[in-house]
Amino acid sequence: MKLITLYLPETYIKLLDQLVGEKFYPNRAEAIRVAIHDLINEEVWRRKNVD
Repeated sequence: MKLITLYLPETYIKLLDQLVGEKFYPNRAEAIRVAIHDLINEEVWRRKNVD
């Protein structure tokens, strides 16, 4: 894996921390990885069905 720096609005960080605190994800990084993975899958699926 590669390290990236990401700037997020404070609201996003608070909500990420809430999800981590509620044990939906083990940490912020994992929550962000899952979100990016889901976004990529959704966009690929959408593009395949548009063509």
